[in-house]
Amino acid sequence: MKKRILTGDRPTGKLHLGHYLGSLENRVKLQDEYDTLILVADIQALTTNWENPEALAVDVRQAAEDNLAVGVDPDKVTFVVQSMIPQIAELTVLYSNFVSVNVLRHNPTIKSEAAQRGYNDLMYGFLGYPVSQAADITFCKAHVVPVGEDQVPHLELTRKIVRRFNELYKPVLIEPEALVGRVGRLVGLDGNAKMSKSMGNCIFLSDDTSEVLNQVNKAVTDPARIRASDPGHPDICTVYAYHLAFNDVEKEDIAERCRGGLIGCVACKKRLAGVLNDLLEPVRERRDELKKHPGRVDEILRAGTAKALLLAEETMREVREALQIAYFS
Repeated sequence: MKKRILTGDRPTGKLHLGHYLGSLENRVKLQDEYDTLILVADIQALTTNWENPEALAVDVRQAAEDNLAVGVDPDKVTFVVQSMIPQIAELTVLYSNFVSVNVLRHNPTIKSEAAQRGYNDLMYGFLGYPVSQAADITFCKAHVVPVGEDQVPHLELTRKIVRRFNELYKPVLIEPEALVGRVGRLVGLDGNAKMSKSMGNCIFLSDDTSEVLNQVNKAVTDPARIRASDPGHPDICTVYAYHLAFNDVEKEDIAERCRGGLIGCVACKKRLAGVLNDLLEPVRERRDELKKHPGRVDEILRAGTAKALLLAEETMREVREALQIAYFS
């Protein structure tokens, strides 16, 4: 049987090219090799947006639609809505007995995101979401979790929880392995370290051709270049960073011509917009096909979640028996 992968998204709005490079592209490649579950982590979205739950109805569907549009096949992949799997919440409570508050406070992901958001007094849900992630990964007995190299220590908490449970009670849980892929962090169009919807520095997977061109034209370039004939420095140019990520055929030629003052920034941006629109055209076609079938996304989410519930029920049956709390079975 195929090994099982668990991956997913926090539904906080439309997905962009940074998400594509970092995870979506790889999901399409891996869906034939692994039994893949994609978790739409709506409960985790609430840990940073608990005051505005009304956005989730749209965002959950948007996350699924963006995945389907890039080529994730619902006949090969199982989509799961996190909040509709109560066993995840049950596992989260059980696992919380194995994790100290100090460990969570010193978790590098928690510290980094808390600093970015200006959190001084951490909510319990936010502080404990790495424990919830352990429940996400183990409810379906995932063997593999795709991560960037910087996230490997984060996955180690899940591995520690699984080892502790199996040692204390009974070896019923699977200790997941990290699948480290190409790190796909894409800088924002404004040169900031990260694409962000709130900063307006990204290209969404749902953008049309004119919007892609409009956004690319706003991108910052080599500040030392004044005239098209001036020698450029592609290594510090945001536009060239996108050529590196998405224009494998021409990237070396563009860098050479830039350094020699043989291509100006306007022409370089026009070429990039063409490459990105070529990439996104089949994504648009799949999205248009989805639009022709209202309710199709909901059907996929319901069917996948129902399938995942069966996995979750079996895991919890084994967990309760291991804990000796299956009193009436």
